[in-house]
Amino acid sequence: MANYVVDPKILTPYIPDGTTLDFYEGRCYVSLVGFMFLNTRLMGVSIPFHRDFEEVNLRFYVKFQDGDVIKRGVVFIKEIVPKSAITFVANTVYHERYETHRMNHSWHEKDETLTVKYQWQKRNRANSIWVRVLNSTSPLIQGTEEAFITEHYWGYSKLGNKTFEYEVKHPTWTVYQVKDFGIDLDFEELYGPEFQILNDMKPQSVLLAEGSEISVESKRPIQ
Repeated sequence: MANYVVDPKILTPYIPDGTTLDFYEGRCYVSLVGFMFLNTRLMGVSIPFHRDFEEVNLRFYVKFQDGDVIKRGVVFIKEIVPKSAITFVANTVYHERYETHRMNHSWHEKDETLTVKYQWQKRNRANSIWVRVLNSTSPLIQGTEEAFITEHYWGYSKLGNKTFEYEVKHPTWTVYQVKDFGIDLDFEELYGPEFQILNDMKPQSVLLAEGSEISVESKRPIQ
């Protein structure tokens, strides 16, 4: 997860109605996230050739006041996967912004380090993100930037003037100590001209989290 501090104004067109931006210590973040789906099931059914696949997404953080409860969630600018069927289901069922491109990944252990890399191709441009970490994890510390980035348990999407919500359930993740990282992509080409500024911007932080089982619940419209 490469986390950038941005002007909130660039996110205004993407904010679903009824939600507001979620800030950490007064800063507005967008995150470039790469991860693996493993042993994926749709409504409990494992679909052949669609169980294991990469995803890279660009997302930001919002809040929704549901009665007396404040729900902290994410909104996706775009999600890239290598399977066209995944794109169809996600865009149709969850009203997300998926695209399909050729992708691959690598995980390499050497001595006491772990290097994780995700690569994908759009037109003739090769894009990649990678991180090298010490190969051991530590618990998240509540109140930290790492906890803010990883502990949003709701997803929000907009379709016209409607806002949809779905719950994302997973345990608290552990994190690795980052030693080095690299980001090689064209944000403007992938996500639009308003995100061109990220091409020349250094991330505020980069982290690698150890994943877990995750369930994504059914969507519902919110008032």
